Amino acid sequence: MQQYNIHNAKTNLSALVDKAAVGDSFIIAKAGKPMVKVIPISTQKTVRRIGFLKGQIKIPVDFDRMGQPNIIQDFEGAELPAK
Repeated sequence: MQQYNIHNAKTNLSALVDKAAVGDSFIIAKAGKPMVKVIPISTQKTVRRIGFLKGQIKIPVDFDRMGQPNIIQDFEGAELPAK
């Protein structure tokens, strides 16, 4: 991957943007230290966060009563009803 210093990148910005747009990524460095990687937008991975588990999780109908006997026993000290 090609690396350009910041001064050279500013001088040739238009040409470098055209280069990146066709898929040729490059790095811009400052004082020899790589600072940013320039890639075309079409190759960036899209991070989809909201709703990523939609349809994969099922909540039981008795969700609000799950573990109720154990909770009652823990808080009230009552015996668990026989099943």
